Amino acid sequence: MYIPPTLRIGLSSRAGGPSRGYFCGKYVIETMYAVIKTGGKQYRVAKDDVISVERLDGEPGGSVEFDQILMLDDGKSPTVGTPLVDGARVAATVLDQARADKILVFKKKRRKNYRRTQGHRQSVTVLRITDILAKGAKAASKKADAKPAAKPKTAAKPKAKSKPKADAKPKAAAKPKAAAKPKAAAKSKAKKDDDSDKSKEKS
Repeated sequence: MYIPPTLRIGLSSRAGGPSRGYFCGKYVIETMYAVIKTGGKQYRVAKDDVISVERLDGEPGGSVEFDQILMLDDGKSPTVGTPLVDGARVAATVLDQARADKILVFKKKRRKNYRRTQGHRQSVTVLRITDILAKGAKAASKKADAKPAAKPKTAAKPKAKSKPKADAKPKAAAKPKAAAKPKAAAKSKAKKDDDSDKSKEKS
């Protein structure tokens, strides 16, 4: 999407003029701005402005820095470069690599039956101004928006292996039963045999 380079945030000091600051009650709070040069053109920029410039190298989300600063105003007094402001820089973030609206190039030579029509779309880079730095100033450190990553949970300790139960002692082998005593019938038979033997001896 093409965004015209004149897009600004704030109030205009005159109709169609550049923004000078933000209105707060009775007062206008002056904002810091700079005039940069890139692609053979000059741009007046303030923090958080979105501008479109001639194609620059860089991927969306990357950062670029301009060191050709023609003028710098910190809200109190402007500094005009000769031709550049020494040590001043402007930092920006690449939003998109786009193409401008199509234009028609028409050429004609009268009485020569010469007519040519050609279209053209200029490649542009859309930038958001993130910081304006005077000489010796350092870029503000980016605050981490996201919360610090939670500490990884410690792995659960493996459960202690239960000790194997002691092998059950083998049951004592059953003692062999004593031989059954001969029945009374066997005893009576033995007595009869003895009696018969005694009777034979007497005879």
